[in-house]
Amino acid sequence: MYKRSVLIFVLLILMLAFSAPALAQDPVTIQWWHISTIENEAAYWQELADAYTAANPHVTIEITILANADYKPRLTTVMQGNDPPDLFQSWGGGVLWEFADAGLVRDISAELEGEWKDSFAAKAALELYGQNGEYYGAPYTWGAVGMFYNKALFTQAGLDPENPPATWDEFLAAVQTLKDAGITPVALGELEKWPGHFWWVYLAIRAGGQDAFLKAYNREGSFADEPFVQAGEYLQQLIALEPFPEGFLGLGYGDQETVMGNGEAAMELMGQWSPAVQAGNSESGEGIGDDLGWFPFPMVDGGAGNSDDVMGGGDGFAVGANAPDETVDFLRFLTSAESQRAGSFFLTPVVNGVEDVYEDNPITSAIVEARNNAPYFQLYYDQFLPPAVGAAVNDAVETLFAGVATAEEAAQAVEESASFELE
Repeated sequence: MYKRSVLIFVLLILMLAFSAPALAQDPVTIQWWHISTIENEAAYWQELADAYTAANPHVTIEITILANADYKPRLTTVMQGNDPPDLFQSWGGGVLWEFADAGLVRDISAELEGEWKDSFAAKAALELYGQNGEYYGAPYTWGAVGMFYNKALFTQAGLDPENPPATWDEFLAAVQTLKDAGITPVALGELEKWPGHFWWVYLAIRAGGQDAFLKAYNREGSFADEPFVQAGEYLQQLIALEPFPEGFLGLGYGDQETVMGNGEAAMELMGQWSPAVQAGNSESGEGIGDDLGWFPFPMVDGGAGNSDDVMGGGDGFAVGANAPDETVDFLRFLTSAESQRAGSFFLTPVVNGVEDVYEDNPITSAIVEARNNAPYFQLYYDQFLPPAVGAAVNDAVETLFAGVATAEEAAQAVEESASFELE
């Protein structure tokens, strides 16, 4: 892979040398924060930075790499100090929009308009990086949260790996079958809370569909309405089966991926980045290889949602309010087809013209198909909703996993925050 990437970056340097726009030659430094702590992913970003600065020698790019758990509080701190990085990791949605309302990010809509904007295949993803005609950044990977599963463990338990569960009842039955076979059914590390919130959000989507969420969000309804209570009740059905690793409330996200990558659990609800993280966190460094499969989140019986509705998202970069112009040009380079092609070993491309890089990868192909064909695509609640409400969702869902709240109490806790923040 790296021999191929070296050739690609040589080509990128040559392309930039001849095609990069004329920029002021005064020395410029770009402060860039990202969360790719896995070695080969961090190396990819470094190579892109090196390629860009080779073609633009007046630019210096200073990279800060932070683990996800450390990144969010540190970003909050610098934002409160009115000192945003020039380019920083963002998931779009309500958190980014709040930064925009505070004047902490730069509107790049003028630079984005035209060929760059038209290059994005994941239009819904791009829209989450803007509001009211303004754009503050762009995605570089986007996909769907779904169920990763270990085909070998399915076979060991007597389940058909080619026909994974399609309904919630089938899913619960598969969990019980796995438990009976002495296999940990579901990998989960709930210490950081966001992995667990995926379960409640997806169950709310299946139970209530887009209509329930929009009514609650627009304050025509409530996050304590029946679909959100039902989501908690369905989740409690799963929790009652005790399907998670021992001590899961104290395990982190990295632990969750280690469990999956080592083949120690049969399923995991996670986003499109998971295979790379599983492999990176596994003892072998390769994960479970061809034994890994993927299927959409199951449908609940009688739910108002569509079985093809998707909860997901991805990663992107936002531009700080005081960032130099070169930052926007560098972001354009990061989201180019050539850069996306070079990074296809771990990211799900968001631009046109790179479909061939994943056509032989059944998992990525299935995720892209789900992403592109979803009648309703919902960004993670803890990113789409204002930060305080997103935090309330994560906290409320954790109380369900800990067994210290009812489904009604968890939904009401979310509503109490929403009624204050959204009205």
